[in-house]
Amino acid sequence: MLENAAVATRLPAQDLARARAFYAEKLGLEPVEERPGGLLYHPAGGGEFALFETAGAPSGTHSQMAFNVDDIDAVAAGLRARGVVLEEYDLPGLQTVDGIAEVEGNYPSKGGRGERAVWFRDSEGNMLGIGQPI
Repeated sequence: MLENAAVATRLPAQDLARARAFYAEKLGLEPVEERPGGLLYHPAGGGEFALFETAGAPSGTHSQMAFNVDDIDAVAAGLRARGVVLEEYDLPGLQTVDGIAEVEGNYPSKGGRGERAVWFRDSEGNMLGIGQPI
């Protein structure tokens, strides 16, 4: 039924102007389209996501959207340089070192053994992830 459908992420934002500033200043992303109550993004690497204005708040307890990158060390350093705080974990099976975790068996490995990953929250409390397949 959905095998030919494109996937797109929708993220809640209580303050759309604040969210737009975060995505521009911290992540280097600009919307390709603006409407009252929403922003649409098409990152150069593919996919799309939208921010929509709402009074509701995200749970922030799990990854709501993730980016795949080739060099997570460089991306993590760039995020830190822009003031993004990376989540730190010290749990059984999930430990971060300088904000980066190695997660066995986690996607997007696509046949590999897992991924290196970081997580952070956007200005609205959405939990975002970044992964590098290993």
